[in-house]
Amino acid sequence: MSRAEVEKIARLVGAEAGELGFLRGLPDEDVRAFREQVSGVLNDGAPEMLDRIAAATKLVPAGVAAAISQKALGPRLAAGVAGRLEAGRAAAIIEKLPVSFTAEACGHLDPRKISGIVDRLDEGLVVRIATTLAENRDHLTMGRFVGHMRDQVLRRILDQVDDAVVLRAGFYVDLPERLPRILELMGDDRLGAVVRAAAAEGLWEEALGVAAMVGGDQRLRIAELTARLGAAELDSLVRVTHAEGLWESLLPLVALLGEEDRLAVARLDSLRDPLVLAGVVRAVVATALWGAFLPLVGVLPEEARKVVADAAAGLGDAELDGLVREVGEQDLWELVLPLVELMEEAGKERIFALPAFQDQE
Repeated sequence: MSRAEVEKIARLVGAEAGELGFLRGLPDEDVRAFREQVSGVLNDGAPEMLDRIAAATKLVPAGVAAAISQKALGPRLAAGVAGRLEAGRAAAIIEKLPVSFTAEACGHLDPRKISGIVDRLDEGLVVRIATTLAENRDHLTMGRFVGHMRDQVLRRILDQVDDAVVLRAGFYVDLPERLPRILELMGDDRLGAVVRAAAAEGLWEEALGVAAMVGGDQRLRIAELTARLGAAELDSLVRVTHAEGLWESLLPLVALLGEEDRLAVARLDSLRDPLVLAGVVRAVVATALWGAFLPLVGVLPEEARKVVADAAAGLGDAELDGLVREVGEQDLWELVLPLVELMEEAGKERIFALPAFQDQE
């Protein structure tokens, strides 16, 4: 998800996301906190001129204030002024503005003011603004607003935007705690269509990002709907996951699957590729996700399991010791011992000589 957060920061500071690539390796929660700090500084430290303009708009009718916003200020400054007005007054002015102008201004509004303003806008206007943002492909701004919308508004918007838009906006959502409710409103048929759109539109990173922001039954729904796609679509997911280093997002989903769905994943051609399998092992070592990975390994074809076994046997002593300790803590020996049996003798000897293995005896 750090890609989404980096792109949000880039939008805030007027930079290209590529210039902020150094943020991609940081924990998501740290990048999110940094974005919120940047947003607060930018909005709280804005010129006093905006305060004076905001004070002046209180003295004229909403229609006049809207005309001034459109003709003299432009979308960015108008958004800055709106952030300094009482929410009801800001909403009254917005309702006098062209939807296209408001949609452009939305991207510059202080996020702390969004909820109060959206609550006071006519539902039909909110829907029109959202669909205009979709037409403009401004999914980042949609993501900022979607968490603040009432259920009945969300239903109307979902009916009017396509599946790829739903996925792209969900990827950028600022209030992930609202995502489970949004998925409930969608139902299985629409959610299935959104998952298929991820395959058709090459949006697997977005789909995995959304799945990472929900839990429990909702994450299981996404995992099962994904596992029941065609082999070619699932192979594309594996290839993207390998290329973009997204195993930390995918493996927990695979671990949720029942045996039949897990077998369908294990039969994929992409999971017979030695480069892919070696990449998975490296990712699992880095993220300590052996508990999520080993159930899948157990149902891979033997030649694929041999590749995994050899890759594991080639790990450094510290990495192997970490593997054995995690296996012991989670009681995964039933899954690991068949893998050890596939190793060359030198690999087996290294495993059995590890302090962590000796501690299990």
